This record gives sequence, C-alpha cells and structure tokens, in this order.
Amino acid sequence: MTEFGKSLSIQETSIPGLLILDLPVHGDSRGWFKENWQREKMLALGLPDLGPVQNNISFNDEIGTTRGIHAEPWDKYVSVATGKIFGAWVDLREGETFGAVFTAELDPSKAIFVPRGVANSYQTLEADTAYVYLVNDHWSPTAEYTFLNLADETAAIQWPIPLENALLSEKDQAHPRLADVVPMKPKKTLILGANGQLGLALRKEFPDAEFASRTEIDVSDPASLSAVDWNSFETVINASAFTAVDAAETPEGRQNAWATNVSCVSELVKYCSAHSVTLVHVSSDYVFDGTKQGEYTETDALCPLGVYGQTKAAGDAAVATTPRHYILRTSWVIGEGNNFVRTMASLAEKGINPSVVNDQIGRLTFTADLASASRHLLESKAPFGVYNMTNSGEPVSWADIAQKVFELTGHDANRVTGVTTAEYYAGKEGIAPRPLNSVLSLSKLEQTGFSPASWGERLTEYLA
Repeated sequence: MTEFGKSLSIQETSIPGLLILDLPVHGDSRGWFKENWQREKMLALGLPDLGPVQNNISFNDEIGTTRGIHAEPWDKYVSVATGKIFGAWVDLREGETFGAVFTAELDPSKAIFVPRGVANSYQTLEADTAYVYLVNDHWSPTAEYTFLNLADETAAIQWPIPLENALLSEKDQAHPRLADVVPMKPKKTLILGANGQLGLALRKEFPDAEFASRTEIDVSDPASLSAVDWNSFETVINASAFTAVDAAETPEGRQNAWATNVSCVSELVKYCSAHSVTLVHVSSDYVFDGTKQGEYTETDALCPLGVYGQTKAAGDAAVATTPRHYILRTSWVIGEGNNFVRTMASLAEKGINPSVVNDQIGRLTFTADLASASRHLLESKAPFGVYNMTNSGEPVSWADIAQKVFELTGHDANRVTGVTTAEYYAGKEGIAPRPLNSVLSLSKLEQTGFSPASWGERLTEYLA
C-alpha cells in the first residue's frame, strides 16, 4: 500500500550510484498526487542531474509479468504510476562491484535512479501496474546493451513470484549467465589538441583516454564533429587553442584566433550540451587587463586588452553555457616543446645576455600540474565552474624567472637585465598588449583539496 506523508529523501544502496528515493505522496478520498520528478529538490539531495530526453511508460496487465535483466548505456529514473513492482538491479559495469545485487519493492511512493551499466528488472506484483522511466539519451538499436539471465544462479534473485510461474519473454529467458556476461565499459575521456604542450601532459595523466589532433577531429568542421560517437564519452578536455598572441593582432591571425578560440569552441559546446558530456576547457590570464591590485579571482569581470585575450574571453563565455563544465584559467604555461624556460636555458648556454621584462608579474604553470588539476576536479566531482590554476609560490617577473633559469643551469644570473615592457617593445610593430598583473588566486582550487606545487620547485625539477 502506498505510504502517504513521507518527506522527500534519497538513500544510497549497496550498488554504487544506484539511489532509491522516498517520494511525498498526498492523498485523500479522491485519490493522490505526487511530484514524480522535481529536479531542483532532488539535485539538492544528491541526485545526479539526469537531464532526461525521453519519457517511457511500461504497462503490465498481469501479476507476475517479469522484464529484464537489461543494462543500458544511459541513466534511468524509474517510478511507479499505479500498482506495485518488485525490482532487481545487478551491477554489470566493469569494476570491483560487477555482479552486486540490490532488490526492493516500488510503489507510487518510491522511485529509483539507475546509473548507466546497472541492469534492471521488474516483476509486477499487482494487476494493471504501470511504471514510468525517464532516460537521458535517445533509444538506439545500435547502442551497447548488456544482459543477464533472470534465473542466474550467482545473482540468486529471490523473485516473489517464482520464474516458473511468471510471465517471461523468450528473449529474456535466453540471456547469458553472469560468467558469460561481457561487462559494460565506462565512458571514455576524449582529449582534443593532444599534440600540444598541454596535450602531451594530458596523455601521461589520462593514459586510457582517446587522443585527437586537429587532423583527426576538426572541431571547425561540422562533418568531423558529427562523425564522433559522443555517447561513448563522459568527458572532453579541450587543450587546443590559437595561442600566438602577437600573430592574433594581424588580419589573418585575428581571423584564425576567432575561428579556433571561439567558433570551434562554440561548436564543441553544442555537442557536449546535447550529450551531457563534461567539458574541461583551458583559459588564460589574458582575459584580464592586468591593472588590478592583488590577485585575480574567478569572479572578477573579464576585461581583455588584445585580440587573443578577447577570443579567450568569448570562448569562456561559450563554455559557461554548457551545464557540465570546468574552465581552468591559467598563465605562463611551461611544458614539452619550445617555451620561455627552454629559450632562457639555451641563451645561457650560448653565452647570450638577454634583456627580459621585469614589470609583468605572475606565476609559472607547468603542464603536468595543470593536467593533474584537471583530473582532480573530475574525480573529486568538484562543483562545475571556473577555477584558477597556476603553480603556487611568490609571484615574480619574467626577468626573475630568467635569472633563476640562469642560476639553476650553472650560469651567472646577473647576465639577465631587467627592462620594462615599454622599453622591451619600443620601436617594434604588431605587438599585442600584455597584462602587467597575471597573478591568479588559487583559493577556490585549494578548497577542493588540490594544492599546486610551487613554481620554483617545479622549475628546478624541469631543468634537472
């Protein structure tokens, strides 16, 4: 019998991610009413944001009608409209909990959230029973499904109505035993821009991911994007960008910067939104003009100086429109390939005494730490949004870093001469404006439990 007067609550079950809900049902002599799906309240209690795209109803005439055991490649929210069902769920996902079983009875006052890869089966306990389920992907005959036999001896489900007395389909009776079930693999991570400085670090941090250069997936090409099986990915990390700051000030460079950093990103956002994919996107200190006194926080207003910064700011705005996103705002990136640190080390070795700007202040960001921070946010399920990410330590100038490079490579740091930005670029044309203050606050990231190593420590390791 339906229980009236309960408060909305959500409880975990013995299967990770499988959540059972108590639903408030309000009734009188005329019947009853319930909020069957209430996104705001349910999310506040810990239910994942289902984002349903399809609503299905299963009606069952007879007591004993038994369906399953089916695992689908999407999440499902199941509730009863009329009658009562006995539900059995078996974890068929690849991992330690493969084969775990949970059972419960559902009436209109209960519902259950079934994550992707957890198989579900329902046995009707009352005539004229109807249950409703919301799913967050459209049904497809080509999708990957996994099945288990209703009579599997390992799962040993205690059916209220023995299967020999139940109404089963021939197809359900032919499903394999647990020993022969191929577990459903988890969704994958796709890394775009996998051959750049950050992309190479992400390859090491996410060795099981799929990696794509622009020649493999061209986000500016609708045909290339539409050919991707987006349903197989849980996360996309976008490490591709137009980063030639000075070239962005030229007519051709301006066009390329907007195409790569804005138009392509906007197309990527469309697919991530449509398929509930988490998008990790890398931003830049250039979205600020560098005039602030003190550290920039994630909530400071964007005010870019040049074309590159303008395109990064516009790309950030596009990414922020997809519900599941992390924007990692960073500065002064150092990784594999050509970069400032390697240039200074080369000059030191060649006996060249460089002049380096001393009025641009910030911190280095090593790509290994940026990749590690990306993994941390994803695995810790930190709230979506913008996070500053650089290495920690005392903010310094480019000249200070150059002197440190000279020192660590066994050369005289005094060979580096500090000059102002205005002096350094005097008489040069086509130079993009630089923010003088690139110091980003790390407090928000640190509150998630990630503490970046100091730039000095990482610089020493890098040069070693």
